[in-house]
Amino acid sequence: MTTTDTFAPALLGDQPGMLIGADWVRTPTTRPVENPATGRVFAGAPEGTVEHVDAAMAAAADAQRRWARRSHPERAEVLAAVVGEIDRYAEELARIVVAEQGKTITEARGEVEGVKAFFDFAASHHKYRPVGELIAPTRPGETLAVREEPLGVIAAITPWNYPAAIVARKLGPALIAGNAVVLKPSETTPLSALAVARLCQLAGVPDGLVNIVTGPGRLIGNALVTHPRTSMVTVTGSTRAGREILTAAAPSIIPVSLELGGKAPFLVFADADLDLAVEHAVQARFWNCGQVCTCNERTYVHRSRYDEFVARFVERAQAIRVGDPTDETAEMGPKVSAAERDKVAEIVHRAQEQGAEVVLGGGRPTGDRFEDGHWFAPTVLAGATNDMDVVQQEVFGPVLPIVPFDDYAQAIDYANSTVYGLTSYVFTGNLDTAMRATADLQFGEVYVNKIGPEDVQGFHHGWKQSGLGGEDGEHGYQRYIQHKTVYLSYRAGS
Repeated sequence: MTTTDTFAPALLGDQPGMLIGADWVRTPTTRPVENPATGRVFAGAPEGTVEHVDAAMAAAADAQRRWARRSHPERAEVLAAVVGEIDRYAEELARIVVAEQGKTITEARGEVEGVKAFFDFAASHHKYRPVGELIAPTRPGETLAVREEPLGVIAAITPWNYPAAIVARKLGPALIAGNAVVLKPSETTPLSALAVARLCQLAGVPDGLVNIVTGPGRLIGNALVTHPRTSMVTVTGSTRAGREILTAAAPSIIPVSLELGGKAPFLVFADADLDLAVEHAVQARFWNCGQVCTCNERTYVHRSRYDEFVARFVERAQAIRVGDPTDETAEMGPKVSAAERDKVAEIVHRAQEQGAEVVLGGGRPTGDRFEDGHWFAPTVLAGATNDMDVVQQEVFGPVLPIVPFDDYAQAIDYANSTVYGLTSYVFTGNLDTAMRATADLQFGEVYVNKIGPEDVQGFHHGWKQSGLGGEDGEHGYQRYIQHKTVYLSYRAGS
């Protein structure tokens, strides 16, 4: 169906290696990398070991000590060079993302713009930023200062849904703050992370500052989290994985930043602009085949507008062009893997057992071109109730339950009735409703009459079981530094 089965990225060569220090390390055993659109293997990634983690950590620790002595402007110049290399290889990086992750080429190009934005923000915002602070001392002849210092070696674990952008989201602030990074990408999508690391190398990032170790999650991830050289752990992934990582890191008593699952509510009040709400609800549900932690996972519509909203939403969702992700006109590609597709199919089946009605989709799209690969059609469930599994548990696929509500209090109660607290959406024409909802929603992010993606200068973070810490902006940068208080006494003049 696609041409990506024979895709051989020039950035990585025929046999990609892991980046450890200055070396691209290959292994006798490789893990197959699959094209989600066809289900066929097109590449292999190295199968790393604990010994590879040790080597990467040693290289990182050595490089970090030298990097920390360089000024913020010097570090920023290096990151600016990375942006230049991303520009140079933007199309190839986008096609690597398509080949291993399955999102459309237009979405992948948008992801590459995100890669650039994360590095650019790190370089430009922090180049001449205030570093530390001076505090009024108690006595004359003294200076009281709080310095900012890098943490050291950062262990980073990234997911498969944005395999290039989330790598940059962690590398940018970590590097500008003076740290080194050892990163483990998802086993499903390792090539994008390796490509970003190669661009860092081409840009002149000093050897050892960026290390990529590929391989099985529980082995490599656990080795990174528990390694004695690790100064901080940053993870984007599932809530289950975050809980395990937090437990594993606890004996080391090091900072842990977790960006985890979400179950975003999309609230449509009676006075909402329905044209705007329907269009944004469709986009926020089906981008990247629904595989985004900030996706519209459950839509709540005021009962007076419910039937009209469902009809218009179904009509708009029917028009989504599902197809070959390398096709410029495709709007939605496949699920990333067979396991993920099967999980979504089981969720839909369970929803039907509990009384929901499939009014669109519900399984594999029809047609010969969808017989191979991990396809799931845009799916809409009407007649859903707030207590159904599909409304309470993260789907992470192109399935939307639409639930009616009767009044403001019920809408907020429904929205907050989840263990997650990452992203929420409010559509209303009333300023009072918008501001009340902003205060009452128990989520780290609230979008009013708009959807994402989030801005790099903002702060992307979750409440409850959606995580600890956060990413982006000044608040995200602060996760990558520690503070040192200095009391200095000197001979004051008369």
